[in-house]
This record gives sequence, structure tokens and C-alpha cells, in this order.
Amino acid sequence: MSRARLAAVVAAGLAMSAAPSAGEVRHTVLTFADLEGWSADDHAEALSVFLETCPDLDGPDWPALCALATQTKPEAARSFFELFFRPVLIEDGAAPLFTGYFEPELNGSPVPTARYRYPLYRLPPELRDNPGPWLTRAEIESGALEGRGLEIAWVDDPVELFFLHVQGSGRIRYPDGSGIRVGYAGSNGRPYRSIGEEMVRRGIYAPHQVSAAVIRNWVRRNPVEGRRLLQHNPSFVFFRVIDDLADHEGPRGAMNRPLTPLRSLAVDPAFVPLGAPVWIEKAGRAPMRRLMVAQDTGSAIKGAQRADIFFGTGRAAGRAAGKIRDPGRLVVLLPIPQAYALAPEGQG
Repeated sequence: MSRARLAAVVAAGLAMSAAPSAGEVRHTVLTFADLEGWSADDHAEALSVFLETCPDLDGPDWPALCALATQTKPEAARSFFELFFRPVLIEDGAAPLFTGYFEPELNGSPVPTARYRYPLYRLPPELRDNPGPWLTRAEIESGALEGRGLEIAWVDDPVELFFLHVQGSGRIRYPDGSGIRVGYAGSNGRPYRSIGEEMVRRGIYAPHQVSAAVIRNWVRRNPVEGRRLLQHNPSFVFFRVIDDLADHEGPRGAMNRPLTPLRSLAVDPAFVPLGAPVWIEKAGRAPMRRLMVAQDTGSAIKGAQRADIFFGTGRAAGRAAGKIRDPGRLVVLLPIPQAYALAPEGQG
């Protein structure tokens, strides 16, 4: 799922050894005994998520592993990972940071009304072959696209609509109980600017105070200045209707497969292969130790130790995701030949 994300405040990371200097990438092969909480996880659940995207993994070792995974019984899932993979800690000198994301659910209408008056737009034809930069968020929200028939639906809350742009996909529930799902179709080609960072720059909040909920509440308390604040981010997202997913399925990630709550992870594919199993050790007030699968990306997800955890759909998932800005460690499970090719000197 290509989408803009709230830029996060970098937190101090946990590391087993001294981190490399900035710009230097270091690979360390670990053992499964080094992974805190490994034995307590539900490896069968993680295996079922891995099977969703393993056929799309590139490289000489992955097809055979994927074939073996399809033949592995749930009770043998832990053994499968331990036999055919090695945990690899990849560090690039940046502090580790975990954040969370979710699929929003907004109240909306297929036609504009006095209540539902904030539109979601389809991608304008002129942007299909020319990604921009194009009109800014402020220009579009001032009516630059009115009368072109690009509206998909209208919602009742401009703040939630802004966060739908941030997440890149969501559900629109109509008054009669029906609705649609929408996904990312493109953008205006403008750079994403963090609203949280801008609030800190203006002295509204300190860095540790900023969260999605804090931004929502401040904008609602200050509607005029709040609208101008949101327009500080010139990036604007266009959507498409998604009609081939079951209601119980999550949104599609970057690998074009439905995401699974608390098992799907957005990573930087420059360091982590999309589709690979990833062990996370997230610190903070709600520690998390579990095997996830790298199935998504994000424009704010940059770095070897940067990850975004998918929490699911709706407000409860949004509240949980919005609280996450924690240090920790992520360890990629790679096929044994790949692991030792990256770290030929062996285990750390």
C-alpha cells in the first residue's frame, strides 16, 4: 500500500551491540535463542500469513521454501522457521522506531448532503501519466476539482478524511448500512509534511506529546487554524473503489494481498525483502514480541530498523495504532544461504 504516513519522532533504540555509524549497514546472524519470547509465539498463525505472500518473493532460495511452507502442518510451524531460516539483525546506524497504522472507517454518503460534504476524489486523468507536482492540498480543498465528476463519496468529518489520506485506504459506511472500500490510486506529487512536526515547530506541543489523537482533538478545537494546519501538508491522495475483497479481509498492502492485524508489517524494502518473516521486539508501555511478515511499505518507513505495525480496521484499531511510537528491535528471518552470504563471519 503506497501511502503517506505521519512522520514519527525518532526514539532511542535497543541494540544488542554498539550500533554502526550513520550510513553504514551491518548484518549480524543471531540464533533463535537470542529472540526474546520466540518460543511463546503462535508460529502457526505467522506461517499462515507468510503463505499469503511467499509465492511473490524474489530470489533463488524462496520458491523452495514457499513450497515447503505449503506442506508444513500447523504444529510444525516453529520447526519450519528454525530449520530453514536464520535471524539476521540489520542495522544502519539509525535508532529503531516502531509505529502503528490501521484501516479507517468513516461515515459517508454516495451523494453530497448538508452533513456529508467533504469529498474523496478519483485520480484525475491528467495525473495518470504525469505524477506531478500538481495542485496543492489547499488548492484542491478550495474547490479546484469541483464540477469534474471525480467524487467517489462524501464524508462528514474533514479531520478523519485527512487521516484517511495519511493511511491510504479505508472503508466508507453509508447511512443505510452499506458502503464501499477505497484504496490508494495516486497523489498530487507534492512532498508529505508531518503535521506533528509542524505542531512541535510552532510550539503547540512538545515532541513526546504529539499523537494522532492529539492532532485530531486540537484541530477540532481550533477549526479555522486547524484547517490551515492540515493544509501545511501539501500532499493530497486520490482513491479508487475496491470491490474484490471480502468484508472480513484487511486492506491490501504493497504486495497486493490482504493485511492481517498484528501480523502484517510495513518495512523499508531497501533493507527487508517484502514477504519475509520478521521478528519484532517492540518496547514501550505495551511490549510486543511476535513473528510478523513484511507485506507493506510506507513513505515514512525508511531505515533498517523502522517498521509500522498494522492494527486492523476501525476506531479501536486506530486508537491502538495511534499510541505506538516505541523503540525496540526487528530481526529479519532469511533463508540460511542468504543469511550467511550477508554476514559471512557468522553469528554475532
